[in-house]
Amino acid sequence: MARVLIYGAAACPYCQAADRLLERKGVSDIERVRVDLDPARRVEMQQKSGRTTVPQIWIGGRHVGGSDELHDLEGSGQLDQLLAKAP
Repeated sequence: MARVLIYGAAACPYCQAADRLLERKGVSDIERVRVDLDPARRVEMQQKSGRTTVPQIWIGGRHVGGSDELHDLEGSGQLDQLLAKAP
């Protein structure tokens, strides 16, 4: 299964929704970076993604965007393909 990286915050409902979807998909190896606890990591996220909002999600090294984009991938059937790729 592809590696998943999520930049997020504890009180973010969109972060929680993304986590729940990935857990339903059976993803157990998720690297979570709490940008609310570490401002330097927020800057890192912004530089990597070009975005300021959380969550920002990478699957197998590919930036997929936020929670809405993740759910769109699920709806189109593409999320399973991304997750199935080797890390």
